[in-house]
Amino acid sequence: MREVEFNRAQVVKYLVWTFAVAYAIQVGAAYLCNNGNAMIGQLAISAVMFVPLLGVLICGAGLRGLGWKPQIRKNIKSILIAWFAPIILTAIGAGLYFLVFPEHFDLSGEYLIASGAAEALGQMDAQGLSYPMYVLISAVSAVTYAPLINMILALGEEVGWRGFLYPQLKARLGRRKGLLLGGVIWGAWHWPLIWLIGYEYGADYVGFPIIGMLLFCIITTGWGILHDWLYERSGSIWLPSLLHGAVNAAAALPLSVCITSIGSARLLGPAPVGVIAGLPFLVVAAVLLLREKRSDS
Repeated sequence: MREVEFNRAQVVKYLVWTFAVAYAIQVGAAYLCNNGNAMIGQLAISAVMFVPLLGVLICGAGLRGLGWKPQIRKNIKSILIAWFAPIILTAIGAGLYFLVFPEHFDLSGEYLIASGAAEALGQMDAQGLSYPMYVLISAVSAVTYAPLINMILALGEEVGWRGFLYPQLKARLGRRKGLLLGGVIWGAWHWPLIWLIGYEYGADYVGFPIIGMLLFCIITTGWGILHDWLYERSGSIWLPSLLHGAVNAAAALPLSVCITSIGSARLLGPAPVGVIAGLPFLVVAAVLLLREKRSDS
């Protein structure tokens, strides 16, 4: 990867603009979601993923040298890791969660009803399509085309986090501390959504919203280590973007086979943002971080 010299002015400007714009959009999106305009609100939440890219442009860092060539032939193994590791780790984490809470496993379609898609469930019944088959189709999409589609949105974040901020933090603080701080910043960037619409954890858990905010920073720290490792390994910004897209594609699957009223258990899983379900990601990240510790020493 390219050598980066820490630029304090650029980093401060990037953080100010990226957080200010993103927080403003998130507050607006939350207002829309809470006042009967959920579809427009979700579009705004998707659009906010491009704010880190905008922050890179505003701070003057530019987009050169980020590794725009995917180098497919060189990165076959990295591509396979980015594409399939998230679904494997998510499945392991969900399995751990349902071993602890087997009574939470559900294939009745309650998830669709709670999501406001009861009509879709009725259409499936009319077509002879069972809910377990729907879950299977969703899982197939999560390991085929969904990571590629999600990769385009994820690119906006990856340019900002892994392409600009992480290299800057590592140049200033060392690799290990830079990765840890970068993960906390990435998680804090999502805080308005966690507070205002119960993003990832809902709103009916003990310590809402502070516990959710702090826990999400732990999860994003782990994810950030994985994304940065893949970026360093591949030399292409497309690979962490693919990984990000695959994580987003797989993350909702465990929720589709879980009862909806689990309260504080959402802090544990079954989605990989929970303590139990997120363990496979965090263990892999810890191993990579220990390697970084040895390289720092």
